[in-house]
Order: sequence, then structure tokens, then C-alpha cells
Amino acid sequence: MQNIEMGVYKAQPAGFKAFIPHPFPPKEGVGFDQNILKKNNEATRLLGKLDGITKLLPDADFFLLMYLRKDAASSSQIEGTRATMIDAIAAEAKIDTKIPDDVDDILHYIKALNYGIKRMRTDGFPMVLRFIRELHKQLMQKARATHFSDPGEFRKSQNWIGGTRPDNANFVPPPVDEMHRALNDLEKFIHTDDAIPTVIKAGLIHAQFETIHPFLDGNGRTGRMLITFYLWKEGYLEKPVLFLSSFFKKYQKLYYEKLLSYHNGNISDWIDFFLEGVIEIANEAIDTVGKITILREKDLLEIQTLGKRASESAALVLPKLYAQPIVTVSVIQKWTGFTRAGAQTVIDRFIKMGILIPKDKGKKYRQSYMYKNYIDIFTDNE
Repeated sequence: MQNIEMGVYKAQPAGFKAFIPHPFPPKEGVGFDQNILKKNNEATRLLGKLDGITKLLPDADFFLLMYLRKDAASSSQIEGTRATMIDAIAAEAKIDTKIPDDVDDILHYIKALNYGIKRMRTDGFPMVLRFIRELHKQLMQKARATHFSDPGEFRKSQNWIGGTRPDNANFVPPPVDEMHRALNDLEKFIHTDDAIPTVIKAGLIHAQFETIHPFLDGNGRTGRMLITFYLWKEGYLEKPVLFLSSFFKKYQKLYYEKLLSYHNGNISDWIDFFLEGVIEIANEAIDTVGKITILREKDLLEIQTLGKRASESAALVLPKLYAQPIVTVSVIQKWTGFTRAGAQTVIDRFIKMGILIPKDKGKKYRQSYMYKNYIDIFTDNE
């Protein structure tokens, strides 16, 4: 595919050049060579396989919850957050451990993803500009932010990427009036029934959104959510379980380079990279489902070797660990209604069976415990 001019850099009154997007999609259309189309077929096939295999999981919503946390951590880390998925699980469970302040970024991302899922699934809300603003509001409102981000509102002033000012920035998105025009084009594109393959279209939506950069802060995180929500809206996934942030984090420098090449008209280069991501992450997710199934069967068999009462109490706890794999004695008490001593007995049994391990070695009081083998399945590729 030839380079397509996606826009032009125009001098602004304040003395810098901003990118002015051409009408989108390009009037000459977007076509792709056989290599890209072949890669798209593979990505589409794997999405179908992932969707099918996820349906076989008895706790598919727990699988989704872990993937939300994984994506929230990766997407936030791209923006400089140092907190991890484990920090987020501990914070969600309100476990009294030393948690970094910036775990707040991850928790806000999880909140925004959950909000978007409910808005689309329960409320049947369409994927329009208002939906994007609502996602942003959930992501940024009362978040730990370095500057005012105007949650849920498109920017009313110029922004830029990299550098200290627009005149030394790596990229200057469109000024406000052109931004609104470009956003309207993007909204129409999302809802137009065209011949562009759906997975490729998801990649174009993300890249075009990042080119427009319509918020003062949180554009990357919001734009990465749109990929999953679009594929889900189009029926390619029954549950929104494909999240690409860990791929973008793994190849972060390349991710930024490919987005910049997209602004400059090299659409194929970006789409090739994007499809690589879908293929890699779908394969990983399929592998993850298999590992979870094996681990669950192994641990259920371990539990069945216990005496009747012990196995019954263990069976109350194990399924809940798939949603909350970091616990304390008081969490187990809350789940089971057991005394403190009874809850500690269940934990001790799980430690003996290798299901739980102490989270903070050497800590004597208020210890927390994690289902490490399960968490490792989601973090092994990081």
C-alpha cells in the first residue's frame, strides 16, 4: 500500500506547526497488500478461537477481571506508573500493605473499563463521542494527576506530545476547531458499514484517535480502551477479553514510532504492527485459559484429598481466589463466616498444599497471602 497523506502541518499564529488531519477516512480509500490481509485473517481466526475457548471457562468473569487488571497496569505503566498488577489487587481488596501512591492510576483505569463494559452491555449505549468522554471522566476524575486534565471534556486549548512547548514537541495535534471536525469524522467512521476488515478498522480507530489527541491528559489510556470496546461492539468477542496494552508496553518505543509513522501517512506500517499485537496477545490469552484450566483441576484434586469437613471449607475459598488472589485472614473470615482461628486453619492448609504463599516474607502481623501460581499465569509474559 502506498503512503496516504493523512494531513498537513500548518503554521499557527503562536509560531509553531500543528498537524491538521485531512477528512477521514481518506477519500482514496484504504487498501492493504496480501501480507497484511493474510495477517488480518490470522488475527481474526485467533480472536474466534479465544472467544470460543473463553466460553468453556466456568469462571469466565474472573478471567475477564484479571485481564482488566493486567491491561490497567500495563496501560498505566506506558504513561509512567510504577505500581503493578499485584499492587492493584492488594489495593482493591483493601489489604493493609505498603502500596505505592500511583496504584491509583491503575484503579481508575479498572473503574473506567468496568464502567464502559456496563454502559455497553447493560445500558446498550452506542460507541459515540459521548461514550468516549464518559470513559475519560471515569479514568481521570479525582485521579492522581500531574496537572488539570478536565475529566470528561474535550480540550479547549492546544496540547502537544513530547518537548516542553509546542515549538519543540515531537508532535502537535490539531488545534481545537480542527480537532472537533476530526472527531466527528472518526465517530462516523466507527459507525459506517464499510469494506475495511474489522480488526484492521480497530487499529485505524486507535491510531486516528491518538492523532487527534482530544484530551489534555489520558489520551493513550482512553484510546487503548477503544480497541477492545470496538471489537466487542462488533461481536468479535462475547466478553471483552483482548487487551493490547501489555504488547504496546513490551514494544513501547516501537509503538510510539509506528503511531508517528501513521500520522505521516505510513498506514500499513502501523497496521502491520497492530496485527502482530492482536496475534501475540490472542495466542497468550488462549495459552492462559489452558494454564488456568490445568491449575484449577490440580488444586481441586488436592482439596479432595482432605477430610470431608476440611475439603468442604477449602471448596468455599478456592473459587473466590480466582477473583481475588490476594487475601488476609479477615478476608477468609468474611467469605466463610469462620472464626479467626478457623480462617487461619484454611490458609495454613492452602500453604501446605502450595496454593497460597505469604505475600510479605518475614512479616509477623497482618500478613497477606497470595495465590502465586494463578497470578504468575497472568504476569509471566511481562
